Amino acid sequence: MHTIDLNCDLGEGCGNDADIVPLISTANISCGAHAGDDATIGATLRLCAAHGVVVGAHPGYAEREHFGRRETGQSAQEIAALVQVQVDHFLSLARAHGVPVRHVKLHGALYNRAARDVEVAAAVARTVQRIDPSLRLVGLSGSEMLNIARTLGIDVAHEVFPDRGYDTEGRLLPRDRPGAVVDSPEEVAERAFMLASLGLAKDERGRPLMLRADTLCMHGDRVDAIAVARAVRDRLARFDIRVAALD
Repeated sequence: MHTIDLNCDLGEGCGNDADIVPLISTANISCGAHAGDDATIGATLRLCAAHGVVVGAHPGYAEREHFGRRETGQSAQEIAALVQVQVDHFLSLARAHGVPVRHVKLHGALYNRAARDVEVAAAVARTVQRIDPSLRLVGLSGSEMLNIARTLGIDVAHEVFPDRGYDTEGRLLPRDRPGAVVDSPEEVAERAFMLASLGLAKDERGRPLMLRADTLCMHGDRVDAIAVARAVRDRLARFDIRVAALD
């Protein structure tokens, strides 16, 4: 039976984490900068522990007005510092709750910048390695950050997005572009199946795009996040694709 990891960004103080956690295998929990706080982090840690869901840190730009989805223009050195502070704080909270942390995944605009900016990618990878070399780095499939992390000996996971559109180079379309967000749960589910089974997506021109798919991302801040997650699970189960966290 084929297996795929299904992850979701949680602990952001929006959406219904309690309903979505039982449907996923991995959670990326906000570190409290772009959204959320210590209380939401703690609640999400406890929720994931109760359901056996693997946990990772989800740092981002401290830019709450736009949910961390606007580029701030910070330098690679400044980004390294903010990742260090956020992940260190998250690890301390996770230890207090007795929950192991397995990975780091950047959020929003910072995620996209590290995917293409070599200097930022290297700064993030080295920072994560310095914090804990056993942490896996999750990033955009085929991105600069993952390429650099692998050369440093860091374990990586290539992430794909069934609810987002791609450009011709395999990058996520900006959210203000037509086709950037897939609205229909049924279409998200079909895209999830194609990615999980074949690593196949389509770019903005409708042409085939082959991507390494280690983990599929669901967005917990969608108003229909639960319906999307259920549709994806149903579609994968129909074709005997099991949802399980990465080793």
